[in-house]
Amino acid sequence: MKLGVYNAILHDRSLPEAIAVVRDLGLAGIELNSGGFLPATHIPTLDQIIASDAARDDFLGVFAGTGVSIAGLNCNGNPLHPNPVIGDAHARDVRRSILLAERLGQDRVVTMSGLPGGEPGSTVVNWVVNAWNSAALDVLDYQWDIATGFWREIDRFAADHGVGVALELHPQNLVFNSADVHKLIELTGATHLGVELDASHLFWQQMDPVSVVRHLGELVFHAAAKDVRVNPEWARLNGVLDNSFRRLAPDEPRTNLGGDEWANAWPEHSAWDFVALGRGHDTAFWTEFLRALHEVDPEMWVNIEHEDVSLGRLEGLQVASEVLLEADAALRAGL
Repeated sequence: MKLGVYNAILHDRSLPEAIAVVRDLGLAGIELNSGGFLPATHIPTLDQIIASDAARDDFLGVFAGTGVSIAGLNCNGNPLHPNPVIGDAHARDVRRSILLAERLGQDRVVTMSGLPGGEPGSTVVNWVVNAWNSAALDVLDYQWDIATGFWREIDRFAADHGVGVALELHPQNLVFNSADVHKLIELTGATHLGVELDASHLFWQQMDPVSVVRHLGELVFHAAAKDVRVNPEWARLNGVLDNSFRRLAPDEPRTNLGGDEWANAWPEHSAWDFVALGRGHDTAFWTEFLRALHEVDPEMWVNIEHEDVSLGRLEGLQVASEVLLEADAALRAGL
């Protein structure tokens, strides 16, 4: 497998400094933000790269001789958001990322399927968690109609530019499990839409990432290495859909998600947490995860995403990389 790091956790430093971190971890690639929820911090000349060979060559020159290459582009966001300030901007970022990928010799763009509002005229998203009533199915029918048109167009655009679009199976998106993936492909007739397999979002939903990889097969284009720890004392009381998040005040450090939407503070007594690799599932699990991905594509990028708030930026990457490299070594020994 090809192992790297998703660069969001390294936005506090320059691209050459981030590349050096990845190299020193013993990893080979860096997945770069190209828009969406987060800015393209490490691609400040994005539009110039699309338009100019000189700008492209200058950017690629930053990687020359480092032993680290670009490991895909990431524009996670909500291109279906009913507020055009957010939705139109994120959709534009998806298209720009596809053009950028082609220019940089990349064939993978990671994003999310998105989530519309629940009815015409909506201004906020509506995630149907459990469609037990007919009104909820009406909402889903409306949302799937919007998603089908958008992703059919994006699939054709991606095909024209030789790029695969990998959708992260992320909750509060229309496509967040295997059944939804098959539905989207069937409705759109897509040939260049697939999945970014981030195991963390599957764990807390009681999905088995290894089984999902083997079930989806060639629809898995890309992967993220991020772990989850379930906290039984709170999960047994509040379940994994607990909404005890806290709104952050404007004077607190917070992440803008587009328009006037912001990430909230995680529940103090959470049913589950994102943790570094090995803190939720052991190396043996990650070896089997890599094995399943290897069966699909031995050259697939598997990039660490660090969101363990108990560990510093570099500390968390070090913990995760040690587990991932150990798992990869075990995989290679068993092939």
